[in-house]
Amino acid sequence: MAVRLDWIGEDGIDFEPYEAFLTAEETTDWLRSWTGNSELNGDDFRVFGQDGTGGAVAFWLIRPGQALVEQPVVFLGSEGETGVVARNLGAFLWLLADGFGPWEAATSDNPEPDWTPCPNRELTAISEQFAAAHRASAVAVIGQAVREFPDFDDAIMALCR
Repeated sequence: MAVRLDWIGEDGIDFEPYEAFLTAEETTDWLRSWTGNSELNGDDFRVFGQDGTGGAVAFWLIRPGQALVEQPVVFLGSEGETGVVARNLGAFLWLLADGFGPWEAATSDNPEPDWTPCPNRELTAISEQFAAAHRASAVAVIGQAVREFPDFDDAIMALCR
């Protein structure tokens, strides 16, 4: 995804993948800053991107023994928005292909009034190649994630000081 930055942003999908994960130290610093809780470490997250406002996109390591790509993808926004936006990486690819960025997915129950998703053919081709078994509309991806992890926001807010 990092080699495709030029057209992810141009199509209105507000997601900027990093070339590498944040380091453990960077993740801990970010999480402590985001929550105001200096006792936390970032061990439960692998941050791999952000949106245009600086909100973080990460794997949430909640499934013991599962591969990284099978962990849920979460969004922790710069203004306190939170959400599990996809059940795994494959679902996240389909979310992007359907024209939703992580912020849009996390706030899908309260979208910007003039925002319209714009599906992307190139991202659809990538999703078909790497995640065909996870094919679903963005609405379905978000719904599945919310149903599986309904208490994510409460869990994150409990960490905040």
